[in-house]
Amino acid sequence: MHLTQDAAAAHARELAKAKGDGSPAALQTGTLTQAAKLVGVTRDRLRSDDVANVCGGAAVLASYQPRTTSDRPAAWSKAVGSYAGTATDQDRLDFARQVYSVIRSGESRTTNDGQRVTLAPTQGAAVDAAAVAATIPSGNEVVDCPAVLRCESRPAPYEQYGSTPDQYGNHDLADRPNDGLSIDYIVIHDTEASWQTSLDLVNDPTYLAWHYTIRSSDGQVAQHVNPKNVGFQAGNWYINMHSIGIEHEGFAATGASWYTESMYRSSATLVQYLSREYGVPLDRAHVIGHDQVPGTTKATIPGMHWDPGPFWDWEHYMALLGKPLDRGQHGKAVAARKGTGKGHGHGPKQHGGSDVVTIVPGFADNPQPVTNCDGAGSACTPQGTNFVYLRTAPSDTAPLVADPGLHQTGQASSTEVSDIGPRATAGQKFAVVARQDGWTAVWWLGELAWFKDANAAGDPVTVPSQGRLVRATGTTAVPVYGRGYPESAAYAGTPVPDQGVAPLGYTVKPGQSYVLADDTVKTDYYYAKTYDSSLPGGPHRGGGQGPLLPDLVRPPDRVRAGRGREDHPLAPRPVGPTLDRSSAPHVPARAPRAGTCASQEPAGADEGQEDAPSSLPST
Repeated sequence: MHLTQDAAAAHARELAKAKGDGSPAALQTGTLTQAAKLVGVTRDRLRSDDVANVCGGAAVLASYQPRTTSDRPAAWSKAVGSYAGTATDQDRLDFARQVYSVIRSGESRTTNDGQRVTLAPTQGAAVDAAAVAATIPSGNEVVDCPAVLRCESRPAPYEQYGSTPDQYGNHDLADRPNDGLSIDYIVIHDTEASWQTSLDLVNDPTYLAWHYTIRSSDGQVAQHVNPKNVGFQAGNWYINMHSIGIEHEGFAATGASWYTESMYRSSATLVQYLSREYGVPLDRAHVIGHDQVPGTTKATIPGMHWDPGPFWDWEHYMALLGKPLDRGQHGKAVAARKGTGKGHGHGPKQHGGSDVVTIVPGFADNPQPVTNCDGAGSACTPQGTNFVYLRTAPSDTAPLVADPGLHQTGQASSTEVSDIGPRATAGQKFAVVARQDGWTAVWWLGELAWFKDANAAGDPVTVPSQGRLVRATGTTAVPVYGRGYPESAAYAGTPVPDQGVAPLGYTVKPGQSYVLADDTVKTDYYYAKTYDSSLPGGPHRGGGQGPLLPDLVRPPDRVRAGRGREDHPLAPRPVGPTLDRSSAPHVPARAPRAGTCASQEPAGADEGQEDAPSSLPST
């Protein structure tokens, strides 16, 4: 069988380099690499060994075939259409018709080395045109990445893995931003798994998918889901709708040893590119950690993720993005930042709410005490951290502030590596309420919280900043929500069920002020529940796209903030430090039939996880 070179992928990139402009997704990635992975032999062997080549082609064809017990040739129509490697229904159908024409008539050829090969005719073999039309190309093979990174394509599968259309994975198809789904956030994750395990997991249609993975050792980038599509990665469907997820190989509890300079630089190069392509602002309200994704309901908050963890150097990362956090109100470097032990020259405001500051703790000089990195409850190795602790009073001995959403049975906040409740992280902005004896008070989760405005080197941990403030008007506390879905009236006359919104339990109380992260957030809902968009009572739209229900009314009293996670409707396993995926099972290899196509070489032998940061104060 013919196996195409990877040059086909380069051709596809040329055809679709203008993302979201209606250009066809075009050719799939070369099947040579795909066959090498499936069969477990090198690409060179597939090129030179006839038997291996046939086995590789058969493996690729089989990988496109839905589970079936039928022996009718027509049952393979979908797989044959997919093997064409083209994006349009008509091209796939034309290819399948040619194949089935040969199957019906039979064929006989002599190979280059003189062997006679005969295919006996099969009367009545006919292509199932409807099945071919149902072959839905994902477009993930089109690499959307800056050329300097030489990103590799490791496409995540878009497959129906069960008997009903809602049993599919591991992402949803879309045409962002052309279809009305804006891309507003880039979510930074860590894998909690090795590079290879991460690639195995993202290749499982029953698992979940993110857009990119970055390797620790050298910063190599792999793309799994094209940014136009919606990954199952943030744990909050609204954020999934509007974000790109980037996983970084590593483990949050030992992040400093995994988060290498090569990784930081590759990640920053990728994020700069995505920011230019999709208009994502390069600030900490839009380039966020998975720990900053809001919960969807109060019940989901305790299960929220906390990656990339306290050892991810946000200050260095934002500097690599060209947006250093230690810039003042007018974009100039703040004086007296290093080694002086002095403040930034702005006096306390006695009528809180008019003085905005950004947390910039000075990563290397900020070794906050952290515990339980080893799971045994002991102190973690002292190292730089990206946060400051928040306390109930201006004293090192005062209790850490409580997080009633994270600790819903009344537990006290702690210094455990996973407890993000009492932390203000680098890049978050606050309205200063008061200052006292080197401590600063801000509103946090609806209550007053204090942090010491000096790190271990005596340098200030904040810089003066600009920002619009949000206040509750009147005498009633304003509830905080984790999703920007439309109001109930917007669903009238559509096949889309009312999704509703539920408050998280946090509130903005009268007299409190928080810094607004984004005043352009719109309410919408992307209804994508089935593989083929066979939505009850709704339109059948190809490519897995469901209807987008835009906002009709933007309620003025809904302040979006909070934290947490929400599983995709299929409830896939979560991504992030709440699950140690280093022990997760790998995707099982396809077992070769006895006596045929058995692997004789190791697979890949020639191959080289919110607009508001994780607290209510940044709504």
